Amino acid sequence: MDTTALLARLAEVIDAHDWAGLPDLLHPDFTCRLVHTGEVFDRDGWVRLNADYPGFQHMHVEDLVAADDRGILRARVTGTGTGPDGSDRVFAVASFATVRDGLLAELTEVWIDVDQQAPDGTRPRA
Repeated sequence: MDTTALLARLAEVIDAHDWAGLPDLLHPDFTCRLVHTGEVFDRDGWVRLNADYPGFQHMHVEDLVAADDRGILRARVTGTGTGPDGSDRVFAVASFATVRDGLLAELTEVWIDVDQQAPDGTRPRA
């Protein structure tokens, strides 16, 4: 499977909550690094993280760019009842991927809560 098709399939499998099918897309030596927490997961750990994530509902691809064995997927992720008041929350994720042997071998994810408010103008000036 080429990189574009593999990343598109990854998003489909996650959105469908097909946790049994997720390992089929991952190289046996797969690793995922979450930039925002510094955590690193192996194949089984990352599948478990996704399957057990509380409130996860949907993953919608907003952009996907790939060339050769590298790709970037940007998606919007919704979670039910994960807000401070029990409301739904929306997150954005950028996933930087490396493919080996037709499978996802490395993934670096950058997550952000899109409900955050911009600073009030007190940002330091460069």
